[in-house]
Amino acid sequence: MLRVVVLGAAAGGGVPQWNCGCSVCNAARSTHPELKSTQSSIAISADGAHWFLVNASPDLRQQVISTPQLHPKHGELRHSPIAGVILTNSEVDAVAGLLTLRESSPFTIYAHRDVLAILAANSIFNVLNEKYVQRTPILVDQPFEPRLPDGSPSGIEILPFIVAGKRAWYLEGKQHPAGEDTEGDTLGLRIADKATGKHFYYLAACARMTPDLARRINGASLVFFDGTVWRDDELIAAGLGAKTGQAMGHIAMSGDDGAIAALSSLGIGRKVFLHINNSNPALLHDSAERKAAEQAGWQIPHDGMEITL
Repeated sequence: MLRVVVLGAAAGGGVPQWNCGCSVCNAARSTHPELKSTQSSIAISADGAHWFLVNASPDLRQQVISTPQLHPKHGELRHSPIAGVILTNSEVDAVAGLLTLRESSPFTIYAHRDVLAILAANSIFNVLNEKYVQRTPILVDQPFEPRLPDGSPSGIEILPFIVAGKRAWYLEGKQHPAGEDTEGDTLGLRIADKATGKHFYYLAACARMTPDLARRINGASLVFFDGTVWRDDELIAAGLGAKTGQAMGHIAMSGDDGAIAALSSLGIGRKVFLHINNSNPALLHDSAERKAAEQAGWQIPHDGMEITL
């Protein structure tokens, strides 16, 4: 049985964002506290005792405290159910939480060599003592089974694959630590329970739908998909920023080329948006955008939501 817990559903900055006075953030601070959400990450487990994080959000400490499944075992002086972290990109939103896990608890970081090169190039990540924290490269289109701290199999099979996207914004205009021949800056994951064969897809960042991606996720029972913005020029129109969703490496929810249209004919059982920016009006329960998303069969998750396959 594969268990999935949404640790955080929001994009960078969370909801409310610390310096944002948009309608969503103001509502989260006052009349609608249920809108509060931490930055995007999920936890997965095949046995209910050992958990793997998919990306390490800057809000990880808060997420662990709020998630009983990730608490230390009762009676243990030092213990964590977190057996590993799988990174799908090198954005701050995905790696900053690694620094929270620096208290000498054994786990493994699984990431493409491009992302591992970025971690290696920044000495602050050396606080993760290599005696306890291994860094294991993963290969595109090569399935792997993450291991438990004692080396035994986890019962989970993960297949990483390339998704249209972009390199981390802090590397724009700079030399990539892995060199220029990079391909692993944005990955999607197929995550499966080896015992049952049940699986789902995780795509927290995606710039556009491609024929290959459509083929992969066609008929899937569950897909977590990039829901950063409702419309491509959302931040510009709201006066909150100067970049489009595409410029940030994210497909919009709406529009002819948006996620709702792109996935509408793929026969997916359950579609869940993730990595939702505080500017996105689909977060508001009574908005026209929320109603349109739900009518199209999409779900806006909340922190702590658990799904079992």
